[in-house]
Amino acid sequence: MKRGPVAADFDEYLAAVPQPARGALERLRKTIRAAAPKAVEKISYQMPIFMYQGMLVGFAAFKEHCSFFVMGTEVMDAHKNELKAYPTAKATIRFPAEKPLPTALVKKLVRARIRENEARSKKKQSQEKRQGRKKK
Repeated sequence: MKRGPVAADFDEYLAAVPQPARGALERLRKTIRAAAPKAVEKISYQMPIFMYQGMLVGFAAFKEHCSFFVMGTEVMDAHKNELKAYPTAKATIRFPAEKPLPTALVKKLVRARIRENEARSKKKQSQEKRQGRKKK
């Protein structure tokens, strides 16, 4: 996708993406929403990101492919066998627009990220409570 003005929201971002990538990303968005109904949509790093107790997942369109950003290497490592069919980077899965990621795989990855974020948030809250007690 060409770099131009930063989109204000998901709809504006997707409107600027040509087909077939737009269709693939719209499907991905719908799948993520189904798996993470409490997540909030936000444009960050000039791309659509879902927020839930921190960054959850995101996606973007590029000239030669689409990317699904899992935002966590632990989830990528835990599902590496299921991701063998896709080019991956640290926390990114690339896929051709003509062959979107399977819905079941996306839901599984999003739910794993939700659990990861919730655990991190719970740990942080617990640490803050302990620190608060020490100050008294």
